[in-house]
Amino acid sequence: MTTDSLKSRFLQLGRHRAVARAIRATVPLDKAVTRLSGGRVHLVPEALLPQITLTTVGRRSGVARAVPLLYVHDGEDFVVIASNFGQEKHPAWSYNLEANPDAEVLLGTRRIPVHAQRMSEADRKRLWPSITAMWPAYDDYIDWAGDRTIKLYRLTPR
Repeated sequence: MTTDSLKSRFLQLGRHRAVARAIRATVPLDKAVTRLSGGRVHLVPEALLPQITLTTVGRRSGVARAVPLLYVHDGEDFVVIASNFGQEKHPAWSYNLEANPDAEVLLGTRRIPVHAQRMSEADRKRLWPSITAMWPAYDDYIDWAGDRTIKLYRLTPR
């Protein structure tokens, strides 16, 4: 089996609810691995999925909160998807960004200050094909999320 066919099979796995739940359950472990490695390591290799760690400030607590996220580039900007694995509620980090759009991205070992902005529907339509090419399960997450619109955020380096 070739590397490309293995990657394709891996990407299709995320389209199953049980796999999405399992991946969601590994987020705390991924956060710990990334923190301990100083950003050098994620549970899923960068060759399979592009990942950053986004640090926001809690809108109520004021405490820094870090979360690993998939992303695509739009020029120099990072685009992150507030899918919450297709759950009915938005992820906490998206509320934090809306309350305080200044955040930090950890890309490998580089810390990059960013400013977040919710993306328009036109941007969503333009970028969605590249987003689902990276992680096809996002199409399923839309269905699973019910009436919730999955938000996209542009993170612009400052």
